[in-house]
Amino acid sequence: MNKMILSIIIPVFNEERTILKIIKKVSQCQLPEGFDKEIVIVNDCSTDGTEECIRSYTHDIPLYRYVKHTRNTGKGAAIRTGIGHATGDYIIIQDADMEYDPDEYGLLLEPVIKADADVVYGSRFIGSNPHRILFFWHTIGNRLLTFLSNVVTNLNLTDMETCYKLFRASVLKGISIQEDRFGFEPEITAKISRVKGIKIYEVGISYYGRTYDEGKKINWKDGFKAIYCILKYGFLKR
Repeated sequence: MNKMILSIIIPVFNEERTILKIIKKVSQCQLPEGFDKEIVIVNDCSTDGTEECIRSYTHDIPLYRYVKHTRNTGKGAAIRTGIGHATGDYIIIQDADMEYDPDEYGLLLEPVIKADADVVYGSRFIGSNPHRILFFWHTIGNRLLTFLSNVVTNLNLTDMETCYKLFRASVLKGISIQEDRFGFEPEITAKISRVKGIKIYEVGISYYGRTYDEGKKINWKDGFKAIYCILKYGFLKR
């Protein structure tokens, strides 16, 4: 019996401090029985030592693809590139910053195995897994964006902005993604909510967040852009 392939897309920009750690974690993590992995790394034109780090390790990884953008275009654009190069049956997004734990892929695959899920969101706000205590206003912002997204999509997610989103590849590849930066999250959520008969699940995951001194990039401007995208792809695109 052929194994199902999970394509793991890693968009990366200036993450020389963590990229080797996350590649190692992803390459060594164990998937449930019947699944194998494919790693797709998309370097969004990093200007630090990220590429050197990637090239020093990837030759030891089976089933990987490495793509480099010639100019910095944003996380959403890097994910779009990764989707185009992914050949697996399912696709998951993995940030390169060590905030999310690849050992929890099995948690996200569980609804696929047990309930034939099409999409699984990993929520940082449910479950009993570890969560680093950081910024109060970030939490409020995330909850507000999730609430607004739920209003326009009629979903009941608890964490729309999560990085860990797992998709059936045929579903994701059938959606046209336009946003280049962090607008990917509300855009894809709005668009999958309109797929007829789609099965969406949510599971609790760990979250090992980082501070701005540790390299966190998203800021308040991205929050306002997310609100715009919620309205654009929620109300205005109906």
